[in-house]
Amino acid sequence: MDQTWIEAVGLAAGALTTLSFLPQVLRTWRTRAVRDLSLRMYLALTAGVFLWLVYGLLKGSLSIILANGVTFVLALSILVMKIRYRGE
Repeated sequence: MDQTWIEAVGLAAGALTTLSFLPQVLRTWRTRAVRDLSLRMYLALTAGVFLWLVYGLLKGSLSIILANGVTFVLALSILVMKIRYRGE
C-alpha cells in the first residue's frame, strides 16, 4: 500500500480523535465545572498521550506527532483546569 495513503489515513484519524477533545476543553474553560471529570483518568490519558507523542517523534511519523502533540495540549489543559477549579 502507498505510504502517502497510509499517512493520510493516520492524519484523518488523528484529526478526528484530537478534535473530539475541543468541546470538553471549551466547556470546561467556560463553565469551570470540573466535578464530574475524573482526575485519575486525565492524569493517565495525559501521560499516555505524551508517550504516544514521544513514540511518534522517535518513529518520525507526522500523523502520530501532530495528533498526539495537539491532543497532549488539550488533555493537559483539561487536567490543569481540573486541578485549578476543583475548589470552586
